[in-house]
Amino acid sequence: MLDDFFMRALVAGIGVAIVAGPLGCFIVWRRLAYFGDTLSHAALLGVALAFLLQLNITLAVFTVSAGVALALLMLQARASLSSDSLLGLLAHSALAIGLVVLAFMTWVRIDLMGFLFGDILAVSTTDILVIYIGGALVLGVLAAIWRPLFAATVNRELADAEGLNVDRANFIFMLLMAGVIAISMKIVGVLLITAMLIIPAAAARRFASGPEQMALLAALIGVVSVVGGLYGSLHWDTPSGPSIVVAALVLFILSISPLANLIGANKPARPVSDES
Repeated sequence: MLDDFFMRALVAGIGVAIVAGPLGCFIVWRRLAYFGDTLSHAALLGVALAFLLQLNITLAVFTVSAGVALALLMLQARASLSSDSLLGLLAHSALAIGLVVLAFMTWVRIDLMGFLFGDILAVSTTDILVIYIGGALVLGVLAAIWRPLFAATVNRELADAEGLNVDRANFIFMLLMAGVIAISMKIVGVLLITAMLIIPAAAARRFASGPEQMALLAALIGVVSVVGGLYGSLHWDTPSGPSIVVAALVLFILSISPLANLIGANKPARPVSDES
């Protein structure tokens, strides 16, 4: 089965969707969309450094994304700027530095569009192994920190009062985000990764009655988006990565349409306070 490039793309995309769904729920609950954008933009700098230093691209992207997350934590503690200003500074600076470094490497031919928007049809069996092994590790760690991370999302002060290690959970969550971006970059590209984290989770929120159910539904909606986007790309000869995101968008629009009421959609579940 994996000898066929389209089937490899399906298997790889489904793996990414299963991992991105639960993490995307925390991004939606915590309103961290801009943080996801910052790490995804930093991924291009990781690509540039991987080519410059002849490193593994996935490892370089993870290292740079994790470094940007650490830089954000340090700047938040020392700088007087707001978090959104710091995120904007880091996101655009990392993207610009990455593009400049790539421009200087005239001896290397780089498919920039593939890194920006993904090239899922070119995934290899090795890429699939990285996605599933890395994804299983991410989901395992997320399950281990779910309680303190969710408690901090609902109410930071209450989580601290219960003796939960909130800071450690938040730091690990940032590393998990960096890991997901590193393993999914080839699927939808650095500019569309955040969309695959946010849109399925946002669509799932209408139908979920609790946080765990929302995480499962987000993963399922992501899988349907991958399958629909890839078959749409094959039928209409459109770019595969953007087609997957468009399919996810269609599902989100359906989730907020009057049709959703006919199939028994709940009001948006409030497992997490909107003010948190």
